[in-house]
Amino acid sequence: MKKIAILGSTGSIGTQTLEVVRQNNTELEVVALAAGTNVDLMEKQIREFMPKTAVMGDEKTAADLKARIADLSGVKVLAGMDGMLEMASEPDYEILVTAIVGMIGIRPTIAAIEAGKDIALANKETLVCAGHIIMPLAEKKGIKILPVDSEHSAIFQSLQGSPKNRIEKIILTCSGGPFRGMKKEELAAKTPEDALKHPNWNMGRKITIDSASLVNKGLEVMEASWLFGVGPERVCVTVHPQSVLHSAVEFADGAVVGQMGTPDMKLPINYALFYPDRKPMQSAKLDLFKTAALTFEKPDTETFRGLALALDAAHIGGTMPTVFNAANEEAVARFLDHKTGFLGIYEDIERAMNSCKVKENPSVDEILDAEKAAREAVKAV
Repeated sequence: MKKIAILGSTGSIGTQTLEVVRQNNTELEVVALAAGTNVDLMEKQIREFMPKTAVMGDEKTAADLKARIADLSGVKVLAGMDGMLEMASEPDYEILVTAIVGMIGIRPTIAAIEAGKDIALANKETLVCAGHIIMPLAEKKGIKILPVDSEHSAIFQSLQGSPKNRIEKIILTCSGGPFRGMKKEELAAKTPEDALKHPNWNMGRKITIDSASLVNKGLEVMEASWLFGVGPERVCVTVHPQSVLHSAVEFADGAVVGQMGTPDMKLPINYALFYPDRKPMQSAKLDLFKTAALTFEKPDTETFRGLALALDAAHIGGTMPTVFNAANEEAVARFLDHKTGFLGIYEDIERAMNSCKVKENPSVDEILDAEKAAREAVKAV
């Protein structure tokens, strides 16, 4: 039995990870779960999977959970960041699935690496903001960073058996989201409800908005740069509306190796949990005879400025990727609350990037200070 812990068990990736566990319950055991505020779902997960540790986002929700599961024995309930750090450092599991959204995932990921745990990484912010800390630490500790994002998993799979120093470029695909092909005038009128209608993928609210704005693809460029040791200028974003080719690698000899499949997040989750094995999955398989023509387009970075701003942040480096990410989180929250328009997301990010000073090679504390400054810059509107 491989023992796993899940950070963010009630979110989109967390719940799909538990679906993979259900399909492989003789080989995977959940020993720890952490969530934010969804006590109802956490209680259901605890009663089904019986972890030894459960963490909620704060003392109030932890107390509520503890009262609800008082009839169960052997489940330790913890709260907040201290609880996540304690969970991440526990000895009796092998791999941490970081499925939590936001920069809150950085400290527990570092704690898990320090404790010698492999990481199934679905938290972009960990590498976007702290890649200069995470990747050297992982190498020092001899642990594996196994990407769970569909695109980064596709790149990781495409690299198997090939040396990383022969990468010519990485081809990072994206669907284009629900607004593909639209111009600024059309985007100005779009509502959160419009943006949440992703054509291919079932994802959480925040990441679905990021997909619509192409911010998500910018974050993935930065993540790929850290994961695979290439500069952001060698990551080529390609709009692929069918979401069949999940990403690819072009090598020095001109060969292009990619990974194809149905748009199902359980595939990269399954691969990360069982790597290097490939376990059977109870899911729809790709039928090339039923697949329509595959098309590829250059992204419109003048209209969808999230990608262009992200590339600027990546090239500036230091704390600027943190500023970009935190400003986007704040801007997306404002958009979802109908406090700004869709194009206002770009304006909020740009304002924060222009107002925040850059700190080179930042510590975790300096990263968190940059996050705070960026959020304040957006809220100051």
